[in-house]
Amino acid sequence: MNPSHKLLRELIAIPSVNPAFLPPNDYRGGEQGLADYLAVIAGKSGLEVEFQKVFPGRKNILIRLLPEGTPKRRIVLAPHMDTVGDAAMPASMFQPTLKGNRLHGRGACDTKGSIAAMVTALLEASRSSERPKATEILFAGLVDEEHGQCGSRALAARGLKADLAIVGEPTLLKVVTAHKGDLWLRLETRGKSAHGARPELGRNAVHAMSRIVDLLETEYAAQLRRRRHPLLAHPTINVGAIIGGTQPNIVPDRCSIEIDRRTLPGETETSVGRELKAFLRKRRHEARLINTKAAPCWPLETSPSKPLVREFVRAVGQTKPFGVDFFCDAAILAEGGVPSIVFGPGSIAQAHTADEWISLPSLERATQLLTRFLLSQP
Repeated sequence: MNPSHKLLRELIAIPSVNPAFLPPNDYRGGEQGLADYLAVIAGKSGLEVEFQKVFPGRKNILIRLLPEGTPKRRIVLAPHMDTVGDAAMPASMFQPTLKGNRLHGRGACDTKGSIAAMVTALLEASRSSERPKATEILFAGLVDEEHGQCGSRALAARGLKADLAIVGEPTLLKVVTAHKGDLWLRLETRGKSAHGARPELGRNAVHAMSRIVDLLETEYAAQLRRRRHPLLAHPTINVGAIIGGTQPNIVPDRCSIEIDRRTLPGETETSVGRELKAFLRKRRHEARLINTKAAPCWPLETSPSKPLVREFVRAVGQTKPFGVDFFCDAAILAEGGVPSIVFGPGSIAQAHTADEWISLPSLERATQLLTRFLLSQP
């Protein structure tokens, strides 16, 4: 069996659902089982292994291929080990199933496919006679990307230095140098409660919010569509939840909505907040704005002209880089000072679905491209 196929099967069979999505102490929660398995594989190949504590019982795994001489360059391979999921998931999700040339199972493309390709490439590089003489290759299996990105934040905060980070995500084998940022915002309207039989004595907060929702989804969204980025198109807004009132016979005195606002490079929490407040104020609406993200999720924009970025783009046979709408660990590492790009087998269209799968030819191609790139290093 192809080594990357075999490894991916084994990884899918080890549940590593982010504990944020499961009841306490659910056996399927956490990445430690997956990290321990990777540590055994790396140890058998003579690679240096280190665990980096992020939460109790949850650690990043760092696997190093050190050069024979003094390292002059460091390349980081950085997929995340956690997956999405919930308490109602059937056990079949963790049973890798082959259908034609597709391997199905939780995490198949997001991002255990990237882990399998990157680890296989790392092992092949370690055994090759063309092993890099002056380049350190660091595999960083990260925890918590699907929730708070605490794994990449911990890695960056502890002073990671590298010349390039390749963050594993399903990009259809396209080299991605830009992705959107993500703001989660709450808007709150206040009214005045009254008996439902005398609504004229109150002020309905739900009604006020309904007007705001309509404006955001029409006028404000149209305003955003007029902005353009060469790789990312335009920013977006989505009103994903609304909460207001208590029962039918009471005029609601408060209402709130939860907003997902995808940002372009150059946009910040402060600038978006000012923009939304000015937009509503101009239309004579009042609402309190609250940022509900625990930590910032910045946009990514890595210059395609950086030498190692250009080198990787050429290595995979592209003539130009791409952008994606989703947010990932790449922006965290880039904010920490490491030039970062996104690359991996599979499609984001299959990620987070009930029937997640990855094309095995895509997995094989990713492994080949990564191996070739690593072996081309000095």
